[in-house]
Amino acid sequence: QVQLVEFGGGWVQAGGSLRLSCVASGRTASNTMGWFRQAPGKGREFVAAITWSDGGTYYADSVNGRFSISGDNAKNTVHLQMNSLKADDTAVYYCATRQSTQSGILRFEWAYPYWGQGTQVTVSA
Repeated sequence: QVQLVEFGGGWVQAGGSLRLSCVASGRTASNTMGWFRQAPGKGREFVAAITWSDGGTYYADSVNGRFSISGDNAKNTVHLQMNSLKADDTAVYYCATRQSTQSGILRFEWAYPYWGQGTQVTVSA
């Protein structure tokens, strides 16, 4: 089993920045760590992911250019730097991880068997 804990959520004004972190423990061998979010009344959506095998990074169109994912596989840690935040970014942000190497499915939540509890990010307009 893998346990994931997210840190760094909070409240920020539009245009501001926040940095989320996620630490994995347990059986932590993984290929991909990703971030998803769920806004009130909406489904969970992909935000960003990083693949450890090649350091590749992937972003949703809605955050590309504003958010940056990084991490340290040896420390089982991934970060999400969020800049130029908008009210639409308000959501619960979840960290997830998987061992699969299939890059074509990393934007789908069903591809990740392990999830954190989530951290709230609130952006005021």
